[in-house]
Amino acid sequence: MAQKGIREYEGKKILFDGLSEFIASFKGRSAKLALVRPDTDLKKLAKENPWLEKERLVVKPDQLFGKRGKHGLICLNADWKTAQKWIAERMNKTVTVGKTTGELKDFLIEPFTPHKEDEEFYVAIRSYREYDTIYLSDKGGIYVEENWERVKETNVPVLSSIDEIELNMPAVGDRKKEIENFVRALHKVYVKGHFTYLEINPFTFSGSDIVPLDLVARLDDTAAFECGKIWGELEFPSSFGQHYTKEEMFIRSIDEKTGASLKLTILNPEGRIWNMVAGGGASVIYADTVCDLGFSKELANYGEYSGDPSTEDTYQYAKTILDLMTRKKDPRGKILIIGGGIANFTDVAKTFKGIIKALTEYKSKLIENKVRIFVRRGGPNYKEGLANMRKLGETLGVPIEVYGPETHMTAVVSMALKEKSNVKKTAKTGGEK
Repeated sequence: MAQKGIREYEGKKILFDGLSEFIASFKGRSAKLALVRPDTDLKKLAKENPWLEKERLVVKPDQLFGKRGKHGLICLNADWKTAQKWIAERMNKTVTVGKTTGELKDFLIEPFTPHKEDEEFYVAIRSYREYDTIYLSDKGGIYVEENWERVKETNVPVLSSIDEIELNMPAVGDRKKEIENFVRALHKVYVKGHFTYLEINPFTFSGSDIVPLDLVARLDDTAAFECGKIWGELEFPSSFGQHYTKEEMFIRSIDEKTGASLKLTILNPEGRIWNMVAGGGASVIYADTVCDLGFSKELANYGEYSGDPSTEDTYQYAKTILDLMTRKKDPRGKILIIGGGIANFTDVAKTFKGIIKALTEYKSKLIENKVRIFVRRGGPNYKEGLANMRKLGETLGVPIEVYGPETHMTAVVSMALKEKSNVKKTAKTGGEK
């Protein structure tokens, strides 16, 4: 499961639409949300959302960071003219929030809800391996952390219905029935929408209707194939202050369209050591091993391909890494480690077919950059995959050392990085026998 943050704008749309199945007051509420980005035509936005010119508004940045009120980044009770001016004064401006600095580019606009300060409540749901935990407090808002002792917790075991669970309720007075109904409906939407974390701080009341004011949400991105209708056209934005390269964005686009997992982070584009590792756990182990051996400054990338990606997706992933590593020569040459543990269900032969195709296309550049390749893999059809990789080594003109599961998973890292490796280089047959 890969947890990814989403904007408050999309989070509220998913939430309001889901809650409308259980609570009548949420019907149609998602239509009164607007997102302003640098290229948004404000005249067109107002024409498509006539409520913007009729209601009092709240405006705030929507870029995956919190405590906007404490940083003076919320405009309250504004008319449309004031909201436009407030956004214009901040659009593309650089601000520092906590220890993170970035540009303001996305703004959420929604109706303003006047309310009493003593009617600000807090609710959050977090997923753990065996249960979800619901956190509920009668003291929400910007000081919830200072009043954490008032938060009540309720665990909901996996596969259990929230209707079967007795909620641990704080002292919410005559609002108990409405809040309990809201929390039960919220958890149902949480489960159906494959949320991994959801925080509403605060939610309040407008008459007898509950109104979520601020929201933070993360989703399990591997559930995209199942939640397409629920999520709609959902974008997973980068964290505030984080900027993705064109290549990282390309891999993200592939990852979002497949049930497999494809991840790429460029650490040092001029680094000599490039990893192409299968498996999330293995990717951590290989990167740590490179660093433990004293080559952290030479490590170029971090990432993984796993979950049985198709030959084409693996080819695109491999081609992207090869393109990056061969752009600038290093007189010492470069190292490509194609590693991984022993796969449970990823077809090694199928994924290696994509990698071999990419290596063949980049033959000339690999030779020019004095690239050495080290392979270690196990799992379904690994003998065929390693045999094909070994066969490639006979014609590619690039040194390729191939190992199977009989060789320790990270032994190839020592072989690649140490001039005089203490690791015994056993059985380049990769388990053919």
